[in-house]
Amino acid sequence: MLASLSEDREPRHLLDLVWDQDGAEACLEMAQWKFAMKTVMLDYDTEVDPSFGYNRAFTKPTDWVVTSAFCSDEYFTTPITRYVDENDYWYTDIDEIYVKYVSNDTSYGLDLSLWPATFANFAAAYFASEIVMKLTADEKKQEKVFKLFESKMMTAKNKDAMAGPQQFPAPGNFVQSRYRNGGRRDRGNRGQLIG
Repeated sequence: MLASLSEDREPRHLLDLVWDQDGAEACLEMAQWKFAMKTVMLDYDTEVDPSFGYNRAFTKPTDWVVTSAFCSDEYFTTPITRYVDENDYWYTDIDEIYVKYVSNDTSYGLDLSLWPATFANFAAAYFASEIVMKLTADEKKQEKVFKLFESKMMTAKNKDAMAGPQQFPAPGNFVQSRYRNGGRRDRGNRGQLIG
């Protein structure tokens, strides 16, 4: 165990290495953490002209880690399902998109003061799981650390899921067609499969 971050010992050097190799970003990639969520409106990149397929290219933000929502409206009620995610761009056919994503910006996901205690515990367990094999040859200890990591990750994800407003799955095409063709009271024509 380290008494401080300034100790000149192998565990600290290994933890530094995990941090330098984007260990915190690796933790951010593992879920759609609400404390790290950022929302942006993007206009298409006028300098990119796709040669085929979708007409518009959107440059991904430099702090993008994981996409949470990709929509055509600012309230995130109309998801865009026809798009392609390639390298540093999203491609679709509309001129303006709204994206909600996990950010590794120092004002979002990499602001340690925003980390909930459960996420900080999960990150600590992740870092420990990354260095345990280099520090010990004890398989039981290694297994214990990996189980702790999985447990802390599950706790952090569950706590984070409860932090936001109630979410409902989007209605499918069948349900939407029923609303369009007669409102909520439409029970269809029982004599035909459609109608």
